Amino acid sequence: MNILSPHLNIMIKSCEKASKILIRDFGELENLQVSLKGPKDFVTNSDKKVEKILIEELNKYKKNYSIITEESGLIENKDKECFWIIDPIDGTTNFLHGIPHFCISVALKIKNEIVSGIIFDPIKNEIFYAEKNNGSYFNNHRVRVSKKNNLDDCLFGTNNLGVPKTDLNTRVLGSAALDMAYVGSGRLDGFFQSNLNIWDIAAGVIIINEAGGKINNINYSQIEKIDIMASSNNIHQKMLEKLDNF
Repeated sequence: MNILSPHLNIMIKSCEKASKILIRDFGELENLQVSLKGPKDFVTNSDKKVEKILIEELNKYKKNYSIITEESGLIENKDKECFWIIDPIDGTTNFLHGIPHFCISVALKIKNEIVSGIIFDPIKNEIFYAEKNNGSYFNNHRVRVSKKNNLDDCLFGTNNLGVPKTDLNTRVLGSAALDMAYVGSGRLDGFFQSNLNIWDIAAGVIIINEAGGKINNINYSQIEKIDIMASSNNIHQKMLEKLDNF
């Protein structure tokens, strides 16, 4: 059985509490799709409500930790070496259109290193998490990256800007965090995307690393314009060769 650290325990509990808002709001979206005003303001409000719950819950546990979040940006507290990194809804466009593929992403950065992360898909009730030196898990089961060697058998996540840059088999699913969680659990064989923000990728990085995957070098003090190329060790070099002009 996997023993969770107090940090990861509170991260999971915070996500579970915040997810209740998302599940309820997602149910309401169906009525807003056909309204003249549309659901955009409603979704922005959902984003803010989820972020507020996450910050409140995490602050109860570690009130001195600083925070980087998509909605509020940088919130500096007394402790400037420990940061919660929060994305309340990764896959907002999917959420906006009533497509059930989005997640909450929370990571902990200590001294410029990501040490734990959680990606929680509330609609499918799927939780991916990892801690440094303790492996990656999906719904409490240990996971590893894909073992495939042949690129033709592989499937890669990216966005619509990444598709024309390669002849790899790609899917655009609309959530970078979930793409990275899927690499960590072997559903996708790799993921590449440019111009991402730290909150899009922080939790995914530790999940892939702890699942035995490989990621290009990233400066975790950088907040935006981050390029990611991640896969299993088996195919990493082959993938990079296919992404020469990435």
